[in-house]
Amino acid sequence: MVMARTRLTSTHFKTVVTAHFLTVSLLVSATAAVAQPEMGGQVSVGAMSVPAVLLPGFVQAVAEGAASDDALADFYAQRDYAPLWTSGADTARRAALFRALDVAASQGLPSARYDAAGLRAQFHALRSERERGLLEAQMSRAYLMYAHDVTNGVLEPHKIDPTIVRDIIRRPSADLIAALADADDPMQFLHSLAPKSPQYAQLIKARLDLQTQIETGGWGPTVPGKKLSPGDSGTQVIALRDRLQRMGYLNRSATASYDDAMQKAVQQYQIDLGLIADGVAGTSTLAEINQSPDARMKSILVALERLRWLNGLELGQRHIWVNIADFSVRIIDDGKTSFQSVTVVGQDVPDRRTPEFSDTMEKMVINPSWYVPRSIVTKEYLPMMQKNRNAAGQLDLLDSRGRVVPRASVNFAQYNARNFPYSMKQPPSDRNALGLVKFLFPNKYNIYLHDTPSKSLFNKEVRAFSHGCVRVGKPFEFAYALLAPQSDDPKAEFQRILKTGKEATVFLENPIPVHLVYFTAWPTARGKMEYRRDVYGRDAALYDGLIKAGVETAALSN
Repeated sequence: MVMARTRLTSTHFKTVVTAHFLTVSLLVSATAAVAQPEMGGQVSVGAMSVPAVLLPGFVQAVAEGAASDDALADFYAQRDYAPLWTSGADTARRAALFRALDVAASQGLPSARYDAAGLRAQFHALRSERERGLLEAQMSRAYLMYAHDVTNGVLEPHKIDPTIVRDIIRRPSADLIAALADADDPMQFLHSLAPKSPQYAQLIKARLDLQTQIETGGWGPTVPGKKLSPGDSGTQVIALRDRLQRMGYLNRSATASYDDAMQKAVQQYQIDLGLIADGVAGTSTLAEINQSPDARMKSILVALERLRWLNGLELGQRHIWVNIADFSVRIIDDGKTSFQSVTVVGQDVPDRRTPEFSDTMEKMVINPSWYVPRSIVTKEYLPMMQKNRNAAGQLDLLDSRGRVVPRASVNFAQYNARNFPYSMKQPPSDRNALGLVKFLFPNKYNIYLHDTPSKSLFNKEVRAFSHGCVRVGKPFEFAYALLAPQSDDPKAEFQRILKTGKEATVFLENPIPVHLVYFTAWPTARGKMEYRRDVYGRDAALYDGLIKAGVETAALSN
């Protein structure tokens, strides 16, 4: 699962999204109230004919309606309260907005809060200049709500989960309203607000496909039992067969046995879901197979929101993509994966979950020392040393000046987490907790990528074991890939430094953006959906937030 496995052109993206907009909303223009010029300098708005010039009642109403939003109030004042939506000249802009609002739900947006139906009804019922002025302001407020939502997301992530510390680059309201007013093609401009990544268009399509699947009965009955293996037969195998067929992993057949074709189908499913691909439908595999389309829909809706958070962020022509939920790290060069590795991420406990944010990798440290975080020193090692002063003997005890302090000289019993005056460090070695190399992108969360001596953890399906940092399964290869742009022989250079056994810092001549993300739903290069477990429960919390905001989803289904 990766942000840019393939490069789809902007034309392809526009084709996908535009086709969807038109499919759902071609009839909107036939029902939207539009103002047409009439004889004698009059325009028709709904049931009312008004002079083309601005009347005091209209101006006053616009000013009142926009007063609660400083950006909107300034916008109308600067244009002398000329209408943006309610004159005959605004037909194309008005129709474009109604089309966008009508299909907002397809992008996982809370379409009800834009109230397109209510706005249309007000157009039809207009009877005075004051009503027209108030509606003018309402249209602008609805547009800004939609524009902010589709451009940078519906939710403020840190308010849902404090470990989502991503900074969202939100476009100012003043910019959004002015850009629309200046746009030669309002529909094209509205399309341009959404994320342009190919994955956004693919997720929209996946949502529509899944909605159709739900409406036609989902994936059928769930598969009973705890384990099915090649050679098994009976009703449970038939249930597995039917489920795999409905999910598109197995061709139609009347087999009632767990044959080679079913084993290959299960194995492909396991690969797609990041499971151990042994072809056996064990407990974890069946748990994923039995997930409902509705559960997958939730993942897609949250993934769309997460992509909106990234909208406007320059990922970088070369960047590092760490998907926490996928337990993976990749280097992306020109939209293609040039390196990938499994990872271990933070444990699923409140103070150890790996946070989501973006930063810039500046350097690597070969043969690193491990300076133990204060929280680990006081919460884990101090209690151990109070029982046995020689506990964790691989770690040096340091005073405030960085000098090693003999443990025999310290009365550990007199200290607690608040007043313990020492720090701890593990010198470079094969047993160092950071392994033999760490990769730094300095941040206030003290998160980085590193090697580890605990290699066995990389063989597990769920790899959430660290204190928050990201352990890399292939750290040396990662280092070679990072050094390749600045070295004729990155492997030899790295190994030369490594063999000295001494701590050394190597700076990246071109620092690389690094993005720690959390996607449980992601399309492959061909648009096929892959799903991952919500290991931290973040998606569940975000989904609840989207529902509270008014996002609609499909009815429950198997």
